[in-house]
Amino acid sequence: MQNSYTVGAHDLRPWGEWTVLDAGPGFAVKRIRVTPDGVLSLQRHNHRAEVWTIVAGEAQVTIGDKVVTAVAGESVSIACGQWHRIANPGRTDMVFIEVQTGAILDEADIERSEDRYGRS
Repeated sequence: MQNSYTVGAHDLRPWGEWTVLDAGPGFAVKRIRVTPDGVLSLQRHNHRAEVWTIVAGEAQVTIGDKVVTAVAGESVSIACGQWHRIANPGRTDMVFIEVQTGAILDEADIERSEDRYGRS
């Protein structure tokens, strides 16, 4: 198992920020904050699955060709290889907890298809 995440790691992104809350063999837990009107890239991963639990605000979640709204207390699961994204349509920050599981956990395991910020 390969996990490049360490507790306390943090990164600013054009849509907000993420912080690693916990990490170990085969898993990583991030707190992700998305600013109003922020949207992550449409992406997929070859080596990990994710579960997103919304803890504040409202999220618009795309998984494959399906788009759903999720609010605090609701979770969505993303299988390894599934195209997905999350957006904040609200006027306040949206926060979710991301639990990654897989044999290789690394930021390099992101294949972007569409990105508002020119990273695809």
